[in-house]
Amino acid sequence: MAKALLEGKKGIIFGALDEKSLAWKTAMRAHEEGAQIVLTNAPVAMRLGKINELAEICGAEVIPADATNVEDIENLFTKAMEIVGGKVDFVLHSIGMSPNVRKDFPYTDLNHDFFLKTLDISALSFHKILQTAYKQDAISEWGSVVALSYIAAQRTMPGYKDMADAKAMLESIARSFGYYYGKEKKVRVNTISQSPTLTTAGAGIKGFNSFYHYANDIAPLGNASADSCADYIVMLFSDMCKMVTMQNLYHDGGFSYALSSEEALAHYGD
Repeated sequence: MAKALLEGKKGIIFGALDEKSLAWKTAMRAHEEGAQIVLTNAPVAMRLGKINELAEICGAEVIPADATNVEDIENLFTKAMEIVGGKVDFVLHSIGMSPNVRKDFPYTDLNHDFFLKTLDISALSFHKILQTAYKQDAISEWGSVVALSYIAAQRTMPGYKDMADAKAMLESIARSFGYYYGKEKKVRVNTISQSPTLTTAGAGIKGFNSFYHYANDIAPLGNASADSCADYIVMLFSDMCKMVTMQNLYHDGGFSYALSSEEALAHYGD
């Protein structure tokens, strides 16, 4: 019988909200592949979501933590290491929120206090998590850290607003921190640029449904599903990808390299 991909590994998953969320699906797949996981989310998100249901399914502990608060993150890693009996092997950052998107402020007239909150929650939290884990030496050698990004970090997408800037910062942090974490502790840091996906977070973006179908028409393989994204993340957590770091990896059915498609062009005729 083949060994489970994450057998004996332990990890922390940030951001599981409900059954549609990528973090939820990743937690399920990690559990299926033999990992012991600790779940965490901000207290407000925990009240709105179903994280305790997920914890019961996966036999996981839940530790509330605001990922913008360094003391909360320090407490999270300390308690997580106590629970799993040592260092963790993987971490998923699946965190993003923009008050400007929620309130539908146009990009040319953003509330800059909200903008700072967007950056803090959606990008700077990643640096805080990495910095805390680095200082506490909380991740095993050859461990893996993955954060979820989106192609709007590299291409202009009306409607994504300041989240695009936050995702660009997220990818930069992965490259920058990945260099130091790799040299000093052999820890890998990558981001995944996922297809538009029908999650609770995605549904809050203006024009999302139209873009979802557009991307599906353009991508040669169609949009990558949330389930296949979870598979990809689990592979990156595993020892199968020990030499992959500082990368932004497109998981989008080829959309990022396809200029158009026959289906899309058919809308315009000859």
